[in-house]
Formats: sequence, structure tokens, C-alpha cells
Amino acid sequence: MGDEIQLFGAIAVRPAVLPIIASFETATGLSVANKWELNPTVKAQIERGQPFDLVITNPNLVRDLTATGWVLAGSQVPFGRISMGVAAKAGGRAFRVDSIEAFEHALKNAKSIAYASDGTSGGYFTGLLERLGLAAEVRPKLVPILGGQTATSVARGEAELAVVPVTSILAAAPDVILIGPFPVQLQSHVDFDLAISAATNTGAARQLLNFLSSPDLDESLAATGIERRPKQT
Repeated sequence: MGDEIQLFGAIAVRPAVLPIIASFETATGLSVANKWELNPTVKAQIERGQPFDLVITNPNLVRDLTATGWVLAGSQVPFGRISMGVAAKAGGRAFRVDSIEAFEHALKNAKSIAYASDGTSGGYFTGLLERLGLAAEVRPKLVPILGGQTATSVARGEAELAVVPVTSILAAAPDVILIGPFPVQLQSHVDFDLAISAATNTGAARQLLNFLSSPDLDESLAATGIERRPKQT
């Protein structure tokens, strides 16, 4: 690793992490290059040799990368979790999602629903439709969106609603509004961990890891839709 830290992370955390990177650079004098992809793509690109010093992605993917030697064993720490939410274009039709009944009604009555077809959140949503018995009715209205553009798809008119992590919805304001998070009974938190590359000089990467995991950031992260989660034992 040179003077520049290479951070490779999931798109869902980008809105929250970018201003933190700027604060880190100011505080330390270090430079951080950042790259963002959907969670499965983060893992796949690392396995194809994408250089990185620090990664932010789903805990299970970090464990897989550790097992295959890409991530430094023992470096994995929790970053946070993001709730799933429903987005709409500002000024569009009014929907509610604050109960299971309202959530199902919104899905049934929406003209079209965007989802991240190649992302972690999209996999959860399509599975949820199956569990609710709505797959046959709702699937024809689904609009698969690639490359982390799900929230903004409603502003572009590609879908009436979008199902996506809350962070992406809040970051797309004011053109996109958060109708609400999934009902508690249906909620799935998308978890994220930090870990250091096994191929890097760990000093500067660990500085950034410690900065991102500091309790001092908890309040600002919460404002962007990221909740801290405890370290699993």
C-alpha cells in the first residue's frame, strides 16, 4: 500500500461514508480512494484481484473472503446495519407502508416497483414476496435495476415505487421521498462489517477502520439511516 488508502465498499453505505472519509483525510493527512459496488460485486471483484486496503460489505461475504485469504484474519469488525424502506418520487401518489396490510396494499396497487435485482436487498425482497404469497401478483410489476440506481429510478420515472435500503432513499432527496421503512414484522436489516486486506500494510488501513468504527460517529451515522450493531460473540 502506498500513501493512498484504497477503500472498497457497498453502495448502500456510500452516502454515509463519503463525508466521514473527508473528515478522516483532514484529521490524518492521509488520502482515501474509494470505489463502490453492490455487495455481491464487491466480493466477486476482490476475488478477481481488485486491489483494496479496507472493505465494507456484508458480514458473511467478509467471512468468505477471510476463508479464501483475501481478508486479514481477525480484522473483521461491525460497522452498522441499514433498514429496508420504500421510496417514491416526490409529489407522486400517496402510499402507506406502516403495517403489513398497508405494505401489501401498496405493493398490489403500485403501477411498478423497482428493486436491486443483483443486490442483497433485492434478494431479500423477492424472497419476502414469496413468503407473503404476493409473488404471482407483484412479480409482473417488478423493474430490475442494476448498479445501485434503485432509489433514483423513481425520480427518473422508471418505476412508481422502489424497494431499497433507507440510506439510498435519504441520499436521493429531495427528488425521492421515503414513504417509510418496512413494517417491523417484515423488516430485514442489511448488515455491514469492516475488514482489512490480507495483502496490505495494515497501519493506515487500520487507522481508517478505527475511525469508521468509532462511537463518535454513531449519531451522524444514525442521521443517514445506519444503526450501529454490537459485535457478535
